Amino acid sequence: MKQHVVKPIQWSISQSDLTYGRCYCCFLPGCCCHKMASLDRVKVLVLGDSGVGKSSLVHLLCQNQVLGNPSWTVGCSVDVRVHDYKEGTPEEKTYYTELWDVGGSVGCVSSVKSTRAVFYNSVNGIILVHDLTNKKSSQNLYRWSLEALNRDSSPTGVIVSNGDYDREQFAENPVPLLLIGTKFDQIPDNKRSDVLTRTAFLSEDFNAEEINLDCTNPRYLAAGTSNAVKLSRFFDKVIEKRYFTRDPSQMTGFTDRKRFNFKSLHYD
Repeated sequence: MKQHVVKPIQWSISQSDLTYGRCYCCFLPGCCCHKMASLDRVKVLVLGDSGVGKSSLVHLLCQNQVLGNPSWTVGCSVDVRVHDYKEGTPEEKTYYTELWDVGGSVGCVSSVKSTRAVFYNSVNGIILVHDLTNKKSSQNLYRWSLEALNRDSSPTGVIVSNGDYDREQFAENPVPLLLIGTKFDQIPDNKRSDVLTRTAFLSEDFNAEEINLDCTNPRYLAAGTSNAVKLSRFFDKVIEKRYFTRDPSQMTGFTDRKRFNFKSLHYD
């Protein structure tokens, strides 16, 4: 896997950016989009509870470095990763993947949810992040996905223990998903098997591949590892859906997607 050396492209988006005439696409004052107009790019949301390590993950994915002093994300922070689509084949091409780290809590007031909804426009993929040592953060991924996929309203699903979850809803979802569990190094050895079993259920529910890692150790995403292969496969799928899918409804994110409603969710 080639290593790209690029100048980091980073910016933060706050609620005020949505109010004072900043570009709706990039949210930077005096629209910078013309500078990136020649670049083929995709937009990927990074969702999950506060404190699960989303900012550390995004920094690791984009800069290939450990984030020394992570801080709370207010609004949304965006970073860019360079990805080689179908690397090593005649179809290889370089794309820019924008990773939108959305801050906040899934249980916050409706006004905050309404503000977050603007970040969910024209999305091409979603990375769902949870803390492997915090079961609640895993459960809340269902609510995060509902908020993003049904961005026009509050979640309507009901979480119940040992219930029955309809996986077919995500089987029909045109937006590629990836499940990433953080703080893998902090799981006690005697609980690791139970945690991995639980994440396997999550992976099935979301019809997504799973990656478990420690954001303070770049070796978890080293070239040639199974995690690196899964990550590359996910970004390839996102790009495929965005640029090579003939169905127009699947090429513009999930603006015109069907409505998702979880009747009940199982989680041991």
